[in-house]
Amino acid sequence: MVFTKRLRDGVRRGEITCSVRIWQRPHVKAGCRYRMEEGAIEVDSITPIGLPDITPQLARESGFLGVVDLLKVAKHGPGENIYLIRFHYLPPAADPPAHKAK
Repeated sequence: MVFTKRLRDGVRRGEITCSVRIWQRPHVKAGCRYRMEEGAIEVDSITPIGLPDITPQLARESGFLGVVDLLKVAKHGPGENIYLIRFHYLPPAADPPAHKAK
């Protein structure tokens, strides 16, 4: 999953734990991890929702100023299905020790 630059720090700090996406079909699966430039996110759930479910509170929880701001960013391509994705951030793990060539 890709987040707009202005949301990435909030995701990494754990302040943003959900995202609304408008897709033709789901692009993520619950339980799977998706890389960010630093660390990853693990999807906790993905739920189909309707336009009336996108409230000002949900928009703010997703890191946006309001519903209109969210809708400008949420649509990815020609999709019309709306999904609420809940996730948590996983910081980068320490690099494993390098293996010596034999």
